[in-house]
Amino acid sequence: MIRDAAAQAARLAAARALVDDVLIPAEAAMDAGDRMPAEARDALRAHGLFGISIPEEFGGLGLTMEEEAGLMLVLGRAAPAYRAVYALNSGGAAQILLRAGTEAQKAQWLPGLACGVRIACFCLSEAEAGSDAAALRSTARRDGEGWVLSGRKRWVMNAPEAGMLMVMARTGAEGARGISAFAVDPATPGIEVQPAQAKMGMRGAAVADIVLRDCRVPADALVGAEGEGLKLALAGLDKVRLHLAALCAGLMERMIDEGRRHALARHQFGRPLAEQPTIAALLADCAAEALAARCMALELARARDAGTLRPAEAAAAKLFATEAACRVADRILQLHGGEGYMAGSAIERLYRDVRVLRIIDGTSEIQRLVVARGVLSG
Repeated sequence: MIRDAAAQAARLAAARALVDDVLIPAEAAMDAGDRMPAEARDALRAHGLFGISIPEEFGGLGLTMEEEAGLMLVLGRAAPAYRAVYALNSGGAAQILLRAGTEAQKAQWLPGLACGVRIACFCLSEAEAGSDAAALRSTARRDGEGWVLSGRKRWVMNAPEAGMLMVMARTGAEGARGISAFAVDPATPGIEVQPAQAKMGMRGAAVADIVLRDCRVPADALVGAEGEGLKLALAGLDKVRLHLAALCAGLMERMIDEGRRHALARHQFGRPLAEQPTIAALLADCAAEALAARCMALELARARDAGTLRPAEAAAAKLFATEAACRVADRILQLHGGEGYMAGSAIERLYRDVRVLRIIDGTSEIQRLVVARGVLSG
């Protein structure tokens, strides 16, 4: 649902300028140094992107899902590491607070998340709990009026600059119903952020393990009811999956642009590559998949706003768009030939970046299970 067409048009125009004038020019430096340039981070804050999904009353943009999807189609043209830095603020952490937090918890955390002063981390995955999140072993035990958290969380995005941790820990029996959510200040004694880990792609968005060593938190750190943590975390997955579908559509359009420019400028056998039938067919396949992902993201965003979106549909969008983005990256690198394989080229960076999108926020294998469940249930 677009509430104000003029406001959305202005928002998209500003996003295009941000992508073209700030984000894309900073990609090479971000990748080389594995650190987001300060001017890029400041620009993301200035555009309110840390609060895309946070209501205006807490300082966010308060967008509808269709408005968010439209914005992600534009922002998706820049390296996906940018989204990894700001999306967690308005995504997993904020959505759990909005869904189940007390008014005091919302007032404590959401304004800082919305403006990007605090960077949120979502602490769910562990060594033996990735796709099988219900198998996590980190614990939270009652101690007096508070809780004591212990465990090790893996692959935590933004961990080195965390300003807020949403920690999933076991408070009850084995299985999903024994897991609770805790909003934790990273300055709490007993929290140890490990050194940032080197990654294949998405450089500029730091990932590290977080160790909880008998970390004592107050009673009001618990978000929602005891045992509801995993349910709260999974409830927001449809929104995240539509975000990623729109991001991938934008990213595919960016890669196609890179391929088009190269195909028009590069000559082989006495004519531009673009005039070679095999190259034209390659670009056509890429364009068809990018358009399909765009249409899925927008149509299902409207369905979510209308309250008719089914989990299998969001999973299908994420599955198709992330798999298609990898196919497009492979084709466009092939089109570039040896030049595309060399470090420093845009397609080489994007090729590395795009691969993780089939893993994060639910692997392609998990998406297929969700889609199949929807098919079989009628």
